[in-house]
Amino acid sequence: MREGEETDWYYKTERDHHEFLRYGSVKRSTVQLPYTGHSGEYQCVGDPERSPYSRKESNKVSLTVSDRDVILESPASTVFEGESVTLRCRHRTQTKEKNAVFYKDGSPIETDTNHQSAMSSENTVQVISDGSSYMCKFEDEESEPVKLKMEPQPKARLSRYFPSGGSVTLTCSVSPSSSSSSSSSSSGWKYFWYRGNKTSEPLTTKDDVFLSNETISVSQGGLYWCRGGRGDPLYYTEYSDPVVTNRAVVTLRPNWPEIYYLETIALTCELEDGGDAEWEYEWTTSSSYRPEKQKENMIRYASSSYNGDYRCVGTLKHEKSSTEWSDAFTWRVSDYIPRPVLTVSPLWLSPGASVTLNCSVEHPSAGWRFFWYKAVPKLSDNSYSYELIPGSIHGTEQDSYIVDGQTHTAGYVCRAGRRDPVYYTHYSEPKFVWSGDSHSAASLTVNPDRMQHFSREPVSLSCEGNSTEWRVNRFSEFGRMTHCSSSSSWGTMTGSRCNMDRYWQSGVYWCESETGQFSNAVNITKQDGDIILVSPVHPVTEGDSVTLGCKLRTEKVPYNVDFYKNDKLIQNVTGGELTISAVSKSDEGFYKCTGKKSPQGRQSLRSPESWMSVKSASRHEQSPPFPVLLIVGPVCGVLLILLLLLFVCLYRKSKDSCFVRSQSSSRGPATDHMINQDETQLKEYAPPLHGDAVLYESIKGFEEPEHGESSDVTYSVVELKNIAKKGNKKEEPEESAVYSDVKIRSATDNNVMYAQVNSHSKAKKDKGKSRPAAADETVYSEVKPGKALDQ
Repeated sequence: MREGEETDWYYKTERDHHEFLRYGSVKRSTVQLPYTGHSGEYQCVGDPERSPYSRKESNKVSLTVSDRDVILESPASTVFEGESVTLRCRHRTQTKEKNAVFYKDGSPIETDTNHQSAMSSENTVQVISDGSSYMCKFEDEESEPVKLKMEPQPKARLSRYFPSGGSVTLTCSVSPSSSSSSSSSSSGWKYFWYRGNKTSEPLTTKDDVFLSNETISVSQGGLYWCRGGRGDPLYYTEYSDPVVTNRAVVTLRPNWPEIYYLETIALTCELEDGGDAEWEYEWTTSSSYRPEKQKENMIRYASSSYNGDYRCVGTLKHEKSSTEWSDAFTWRVSDYIPRPVLTVSPLWLSPGASVTLNCSVEHPSAGWRFFWYKAVPKLSDNSYSYELIPGSIHGTEQDSYIVDGQTHTAGYVCRAGRRDPVYYTHYSEPKFVWSGDSHSAASLTVNPDRMQHFSREPVSLSCEGNSTEWRVNRFSEFGRMTHCSSSSSWGTMTGSRCNMDRYWQSGVYWCESETGQFSNAVNITKQDGDIILVSPVHPVTEGDSVTLGCKLRTEKVPYNVDFYKNDKLIQNVTGGELTISAVSKSDEGFYKCTGKKSPQGRQSLRSPESWMSVKSASRHEQSPPFPVLLIVGPVCGVLLILLLLLFVCLYRKSKDSCFVRSQSSSRGPATDHMINQDETQLKEYAPPLHGDAVLYESIKGFEEPEHGESSDVTYSVVELKNIAKKGNKKEEPEESAVYSDVKIRSATDNNVMYAQVNSHSKAKKDKGKSRPAAADETVYSEVKPGKALDQ
């Protein structure tokens, strides 16, 4: 027991495994051994009766009790074969200084003079243990013979410990093979460490970190050995069995957060610092799958049957030294194929705008690439086929995609894939971007033609366009997409018309054709109240007249109707209708109305609100086609020549005259009124002309309005007459007239100028016969003037 250690254990002394003496809780006990029969191996044992599993044993001591005056001492009762042992001869009185003589199996040990001299002074001898019997003598007194117990050469034992972190702790020890041998026989060992092979030089502190004589800490994976040595000359134990310090780790390749049904995956046993050594592998798992005894197991079609804990171990093929079993790797396969979610923005399209697609998938950074498709209707089975968008043939790393220049309603789909060959997710549900504009290929009309409808009111939707077969789609207010068909619960498709029953729902509706065309989309709502707003289903064009109405479920017109835009009162009417004569973009917004059933009604009924969309004028109204410019060019040239002639007339002083006369006969009453209204701005010139040639011209010009816009119209009529010269009475004069009508619209109509050119030719007389007059030729042209014309 260690000095100072407190204990309440019971102790006993054993000799040759038999109890010799029992005593209580003490720190030290002394036993007198006066008899020769007390010789043997002694050991102190802590034996707590309350906890027998905590038994502790001390080291063993070999004691010899002799009644002779000379004894032979050895450092241990057990030695190893071939080990050098020093024997000492002692006399009881320790007064004799004579040299002792040593015997081996009854024969004196022959030693050289130097050794004998040393032995004489110390009375010791060094022998190599071989199982012989030894004794010594001082003159006529001799010791009892001593036969050392000899055991085979010991073998070092190497153990390892893997603490947390990167290092590995190795411990080397030497233990006698006999259970009766004393621990002193295994003391005094110095340990030597080797890496790679036994023939290499022992490791030093430069190679590894030594914690103590028998323990080292290493951070490099590899093969390690150890052995012990003691004495002088050194006596070595056998080499230990080798151990490897490589760690085994189970990994998935690729190591994604989640593996899906039917995905291909590799289950791998990785050895840290495995190098080029030849390894054998072994697996254990709690799943029904049994991996092959190889480093990597390729699993082609993963499923939930592979779920479980996996461990592996690596063994050096030639040394038969194994790593520790790896930590458990828990693998779970999701027993489904994922389906991404597609979103589109915007949902309602402005023609020519860009559409952004976003494809959302679980663990988006886990190696996914994204593929983008257009949805093509398949009317035969009420489904869609998918056409890959050319720009995404190989997929995109980004989970978003921009479609530029989209003009019509369209459907899109996405899916994700990873690895090669590609493992694909399911396709997403189709998502649509809707356009309210009709086009030549396909259009949808609503009957009654309004956005809001009363419940139980019959409503029909009609598809028109260049296709023979149609279907009507609905995206309901609850986010579900269905088709109008004989099997649907809300409508029946008859030819190109969908007749909706009373169970139809509010939502977005559009047509799809067998040729892959999509119509405009309409947003119509079903109302249970007694009043609705009558508003256009389709977007209205700037400059058009729009009438909004307020309608009761009965045939009566609401009394004292208020119209609201974006929750602000804009007008109170008595007829139940609000007319916007020329709608503009600023009129776009949410509209609703309120009204009473009768003048005596106490409570006003309020309709739901609906969005009125205003679109810009079509492109052909904004820019003239090229042929029109070819026509207007010569006309403008003629007008310029005429203006130059008028300018010349102002400075000529002759009897001929140039004058300007209003040609009211060529205009309607509205035109005459306009001319009279702005007479103060009309400029008249009357310069003389040569001969009988007469020029009629009526030009009305206007000053630029205060706000840069004008709703007035300007007409210009120019008539040219070619009259025969005086004195030439043999030929009939040929008369020709050119009329040029120019109309300049207001700024809201983008300053469009219309030019009408009328060319008239009278029939010529030829030798008393008349030829038919040429047909009047009228050319209408459309001109958009620049800033110079506006001024």
